[in-house]
Amino acid sequence: MEFDAPLLFTFSAYLLLILFLGIKAYRQTFDLGDYILGGRKLGPVVTALSVGASDMSGWLLLGLPGAVYLSGLSEMWIGIGLTVGAYLNWLFVAKRLRIYSQHANNALTLPDYFENRFQDKTRVLRTLSATVILLFFTFYTASGLVGGAILFENSFKLSYSTALLVGGLIIVAYTFMGGFLAVAWTDSIQAFLMLLALLIAPAAVVMTSGGISSASAEVQRVNPDSMELFSDMGVLAFLSLVAWGLGYAGQPHILARFMAAEDPEKLLPARRLAMTWMIIVLFGSVTTGLAGIAYFADMPLDNPETVFIELSQSLFNPWVAGIITAAILSAIMSTIDSQLLVSSSVISEDIYRVFIRPNASERELLAVSRAAVIVVAVLAFIIASDRESRVLDLVSYAWAGFGAAFGPTIIFSLFWRSMNAYAAITGMLTGAFTVVFWSNLEGGIFDLYEIVPGFLFSSLAILGFSILQPEQNQHVLTDFDEVKMLQRSD
Repeated sequence: MEFDAPLLFTFSAYLLLILFLGIKAYRQTFDLGDYILGGRKLGPVVTALSVGASDMSGWLLLGLPGAVYLSGLSEMWIGIGLTVGAYLNWLFVAKRLRIYSQHANNALTLPDYFENRFQDKTRVLRTLSATVILLFFTFYTASGLVGGAILFENSFKLSYSTALLVGGLIIVAYTFMGGFLAVAWTDSIQAFLMLLALLIAPAAVVMTSGGISSASAEVQRVNPDSMELFSDMGVLAFLSLVAWGLGYAGQPHILARFMAAEDPEKLLPARRLAMTWMIIVLFGSVTTGLAGIAYFADMPLDNPETVFIELSQSLFNPWVAGIITAAILSAIMSTIDSQLLVSSSVISEDIYRVFIRPNASERELLAVSRAAVIVVAVLAFIIASDRESRVLDLVSYAWAGFGAAFGPTIIFSLFWRSMNAYAAITGMLTGAFTVVFWSNLEGGIFDLYEIVPGFLFSSLAILGFSILQPEQNQHVLTDFDEVKMLQRSD
């Protein structure tokens, strides 16, 4: 096939590049701190682009354009909610978490931060948060492998099992070698590819249609409601879309980037770059969906989520289409590698070092962390080997699970002086259980996205517990005051 050879060449070149970055990162990784957080030396550009790529994933290039193609502009509210949530996360969480995590005995993971922040001697907080991360991320990784395998299968005409194996081996290879630096560097490349792809695809449709006005007229001819922001949307539907932004403060793979920043002050330019990138790619994603309505007016797509792929293959020569397909595949990879790394760091830092080998050397912990990447990947591979696996059902509320369990806990831990370990445990459990309970019910108020009640009830639980039984440990209170002073001095 004419398309296969250019696609194979361009994607192979991309894979060689990220493997090269993995080897380069390997040579700069000497201990567990380097492997988990890159030695806290991430510059503002890499921090910004890495956050964006690990956050957006294939949803940006497949899910959102497909939703807009199917339902029109009303679907963009999820993008607006995410943009507001991401900005507030950068504004209120990023810098303070970077300072506090280092002040809290140089915490390398979220469970490590929670335990050190509240000086929880029972280790319940560490165990609970580590369990939540491993559970959600193992299944989340499996779902990503399924999506990546399907794209490999369709692009390279491989069997599903072969595509799953190839995609998994590629991601594991550079994550295993280079750890956080490899993941962050490759995510930056992937962010650039995603930006490029989402700019040129809708632009090409507009030029093909004879301009913006002609393209818009064609979209309205095909679906008059597609340009309406509130088309057939009730209050619950609107709140469910914009509420996605609540999840940002609880996503471990995003928070890890904040903790790894080289300098808290450099998070300001990183925030500006990250938000600029996010606004552009979300605009491009929504525009791609609308462009698909106009372009495929006379030949509707069977699967709306393929609109971006179909546009790239129809509009561009095989070489450009190959680059765009590489962007789609790399977008999926950018989230899986982050999930693998966070899961492996929890195993090495929060389980192995704490409960199995407290006196383990840095070299031993580094080896365990690398081995953990393989273990988590194998578990995810086993789950993903069934193409019809119900694991994909979990993805719909994994974002809500993390957002409700960790989001309020993180925010209050950074800003509420009297919060204690019991409040953190109660809030975490309340948020997680509310999401699971709510997502299994339907009809009426239960049609509201589960992150809303989960985040709300978790916050109320933390507030109530903190007011009834405020923190009494003077060391914890002193640490909080010191971090507050450090933030002001910066």
